[in-house]
Amino acid sequence: MGSPGLMNRNNGQRLGITEPISLGGPTEYDVIKTRELEKYLQDAGLYENQAEAVSREEVLGRLDQIVKIWVKTISRSKGLNDQLVQEANAKIFTFGSYRLGVHGPGADIDTLCVGPRHATREDDFFGELYRMLFDMPEVTELHPVPDAHVPVMGFKFSGVSIDLLYAKLSLWVIPEDLDISQDSILQNADEQTVRSLNGCRVTDQILRLVPNIQNFRTTLRCMRLWAKCRGVYSNVSGFLGGINWALLVARICQLYPNALPNMLVSRFFRVYTQWRWPNPVMLCAIKEGSLGLQAWDPRRNPKDRFHLMPIITPAYPCMNSSYNVSSSTLRIMSEEFQRGCDICEAMEISKADWDTLFETYPFFEAYKNYLQIDVTAESADDLRKWKGWVESRLRQLTLKIERHTYNKLQCHPHPGGFSDRSRAFHCCYFMGLRRKQGVPVNEGEQFDITLTVEEFKQNVNMYSLWKHGMEIRVSHVKRRNIPNFVFPGGIRPSSPSKVTWDSRRSVELKVSGRAQDSGEGKIVSNGSDNERKRARVDDSFETNLGNAKRLALPPSIGEVHQGSPPLSTVSASSIKGDDVDMHRLEESWGEKYENNIPDSLRNVKNLVEVSSQNVEANGSVECNPHNKTQAAATVDSTSSGEAEKLAIEKITSGPYLSHQAYSEELDELENDFEYGDQDKGIKGNIKGGPVESSSANAAVAVQVTSSNGSTSSGGLYSNGNLEELEPTELVAPLSNVTPAPVIHSKPLIRLSFTSLPKATGKTS
Repeated sequence: MGSPGLMNRNNGQRLGITEPISLGGPTEYDVIKTRELEKYLQDAGLYENQAEAVSREEVLGRLDQIVKIWVKTISRSKGLNDQLVQEANAKIFTFGSYRLGVHGPGADIDTLCVGPRHATREDDFFGELYRMLFDMPEVTELHPVPDAHVPVMGFKFSGVSIDLLYAKLSLWVIPEDLDISQDSILQNADEQTVRSLNGCRVTDQILRLVPNIQNFRTTLRCMRLWAKCRGVYSNVSGFLGGINWALLVARICQLYPNALPNMLVSRFFRVYTQWRWPNPVMLCAIKEGSLGLQAWDPRRNPKDRFHLMPIITPAYPCMNSSYNVSSSTLRIMSEEFQRGCDICEAMEISKADWDTLFETYPFFEAYKNYLQIDVTAESADDLRKWKGWVESRLRQLTLKIERHTYNKLQCHPHPGGFSDRSRAFHCCYFMGLRRKQGVPVNEGEQFDITLTVEEFKQNVNMYSLWKHGMEIRVSHVKRRNIPNFVFPGGIRPSSPSKVTWDSRRSVELKVSGRAQDSGEGKIVSNGSDNERKRARVDDSFETNLGNAKRLALPPSIGEVHQGSPPLSTVSASSIKGDDVDMHRLEESWGEKYENNIPDSLRNVKNLVEVSSQNVEANGSVECNPHNKTQAAATVDSTSSGEAEKLAIEKITSGPYLSHQAYSEELDELENDFEYGDQDKGIKGNIKGGPVESSSANAAVAVQVTSSNGSTSSGGLYSNGNLEELEPTELVAPLSNVTPAPVIHSKPLIRLSFTSLPKATGKTS
């Protein structure tokens, strides 16, 4: 578990699948702004103190001792001879934020127990080890999840939260110096072991593939904080989780290897604002491997073609870590990338600061209409299991609503839930609702999503561990009726949020005469121009989805030489195939791919893994003493800025084959990767109680009207007011109603479920 060096030296071999965009070192301005950023992160409480760090190390050491005792115990019970019992060993590895060195106070530690071939997952890990931990007074909140996509045992050890996975190797004895980064470790491993090992292997590979680990860590801490402030940090909600943000930041570090965190943050937003999704983000070439494990490859695997925001893991087998992203969450993240890019540009001319970048997204001011999903149970243990299941299915509700309204009604899920302390065993989630930008408002038009909600509730209630008292209620609420317990301190703000970047920008645009009307959902309480940005991003997003239907092939990547203007001669042109018959396209894919892409992006089958070596070093690149702070405030001249934009355009163009058949995309996304097999039987009877709960409040048929109460016809802002989504009369019960317009190219959503743990958890 040693700490890696601060610098990675690769003996002249580049890190990444392309040349860097810039090899330039930091300016005085970068040094100053990086110090400001580091202080901001310290003041935000992102670093643990020494006492907590020591406590974590002690807990990990104790856990390592426990699994060693455990494996000897089961070896003896299985009748192994004395020598094998004596040699029997298990080992603890860490991964995730703790291994990356970006964890904060109180964060979970992701751990992996690696055991020998005779230590089984079902009987020994979730059996004997579970019993050992259960009997220890320092272990609390023990919660096994053996049927998850990646089986896990969660608990607190002396107050430190632990998520423990298990990998069973084909070895009789686990050596103490085991290197799990070697592909041979996967030999004869079952799928659950491969998935469990993946976290450690990916984390270690990331640290090998960044040029400066310390700069990577500071930048990643910044981006994690930003994502949480802006409400886009949540894998289960369809946004991005910790590993996704780490991979995105690592790619920027490769493209700007000598940059300090200030510039890396700025370039993060610049690059991903221009990124042409669904072209994948990759830290290294995808290699086939000799074990026959399936890697991400949209040419061979049809389901990979429906991924909207591929972020590929660098360890074999390479996989898309962001399969949960939907069109709505991609749109929201694209808006936030654009906002971040604008703020970083404003920071360069002293018109914004770090506080501006980290302004909290005003979710409960951003929309006039919301869905409220209430989850209740009869005990704390039941609620933990029930809300975990419901939360894992909320992404399906978003997909269903957008599909059944022909993508005209868009959803913005709030990551994480809220609890009403006045109610026992209660949790609720929210989704913002708005009409898609540019969709005309027809007189009398309504969005009737009652059937969609009922279908969602029926599927959720098929949970295999459902108990009496587990209920779900979905209701449509206006912004003015949002419950107080969602606000800090349980107190609803009497006035809109303080003046923010968005509100200032809105005023500037109006003064300059460039303000534009936008769709429902604009933040009227503070006059923000979020929706202006959303309209702009929607346009580019639709263009990207259109491009996804085509075969995009990048030109050759120009080299960057230190001391010369950064890519001033790079051409922005790219080669795109026309829309053609998919069969012809697939048949010619291999040939076109080989003939047109550069060597750095050669056919996935022949891509060679980029390797690097960790070497201890101290210090980052020294700043250029000839650069003056005043001059550095304008980081790039117009010409170099344009050259960099063209270079980014080249980098973000890549060979990617994608279908955009919406119904097929949904069916692919419906496969539940978090809970594999929890089906009570889709054709089984639905329990009457929970399905029927609060049917009056659950009806969310809505009609579009203007805010003065009259029905709108024509533009979204024909009278300058926001449109309203008003509740309409309830629709008849599910069994008696013909659904509102629904795409019938495939049957309605067919979900598959899995089983959460049957063992009851141990609580403190």
